Amino acid sequence: MKKYLLAVLLLFAWMNTYPRGTKFDSTAAQGIKQIYDMQFTRAEETFRRIIADYPDHPAGRFFLAMIDWWKILVDPDVESYDDMFFQKLEDVIYQCDDLLKKNPQDVDALFFKGGAIGFRGRLHAFRESWIKAADDGREALPIVERASKLDPNNLDVQLGFGIYNYYASVIPNEFPLIKPLMIFFPKGDKQKGIEQLTNTAMHGKYAKYEARYFLMTLYFTYENDAYKAGEFAKLLSDDFPDNPVFERWMGRIEARKGDYPACSAVFRDVLIKADKNYFGYNNKKVIREACYYIGVEDRNEKKLDSAKTYFERCAEISRRIDQKDESGFLINSVLYIGMIYDIQGNRDKAKDCYNKLLDMKEYGNSHSLAKQYLDKPYKE
Repeated sequence: MKKYLLAVLLLFAWMNTYPRGTKFDSTAAQGIKQIYDMQFTRAEETFRRIIADYPDHPAGRFFLAMIDWWKILVDPDVESYDDMFFQKLEDVIYQCDDLLKKNPQDVDALFFKGGAIGFRGRLHAFRESWIKAADDGREALPIVERASKLDPNNLDVQLGFGIYNYYASVIPNEFPLIKPLMIFFPKGDKQKGIEQLTNTAMHGKYAKYEARYFLMTLYFTYENDAYKAGEFAKLLSDDFPDNPVFERWMGRIEARKGDYPACSAVFRDVLIKADKNYFGYNNKKVIREACYYIGVEDRNEKKLDSAKTYFERCAEISRRIDQKDESGFLINSVLYIGMIYDIQGNRDKAKDCYNKLLDMKEYGNSHSLAKQYLDKPYKE
């Protein structure tokens, strides 16, 4: 989470202006939607067409890089796209610098240069290269501020400032270890940040989807308002039903709201798409999460054999990917399996699960529950 927060702090992206003209606008909007729809081949064709038609504008190259960014975002553990992503961002920065030599007031060049540097810093933060990430943040901020002064009415600009204002205000209180880095950045304003993000989310031209994404995550994570988070999750999922990032967030939000039937329905759809090999769905972590939440709902509905099957699948995947540190998915799945065995009268297997829990790290009150159910069988 700390990596994620520092990453978004450094995000000065999707803040852009475009050459006036229906053709450019419609083509760019189409390409952006293709990225969020995981239609990467079509998106690449769209933005290469923009590069051909508008060779002196950095938008095409910037959004080509965003294709690689979404490949990374779908599965941040995979680093095979990193080098290509960095190289594409350098191409954007190089083109913007060339444009700024000719015209230091080129707003488009300033916006896209700031965005490229911001995304570079975001990936550096993902990879825990903190000094590089901080340097990118310091470099991007004045570029974006300069561009904003030149074009103060651009609603998309408010995305970057909204992200900054919100997280610069939240991070020092939530994560004291990161607080020393904040001395290099201006003070944030949480409420102003929410207002800026909301304005972009509702009225932005090209950045509205990204603004909705950040509002969804901040309402869920820090504002503890699952219903407000759900409003933005629904907007995103309705527009992009095959985006695995948005759909998984929708499922988590339903779980936070306590609506496990809705949560289960979302994750059953996730598993169907995984079986059909949709991009970003056929991933061990995605399948593990889906199995866990479906198992919880089946357990709630007294479908014990089905629940046990899903928890066992979740636990099996977890053992393969957790490495040294057991995940909450594994620990809770083993606990629930033991409880189901107790309900079904299979005491020996139940006790085996509880003993395994005691060999794992403490997660929540897993150890105290294991000891409790070793002493007396679990009863509903």
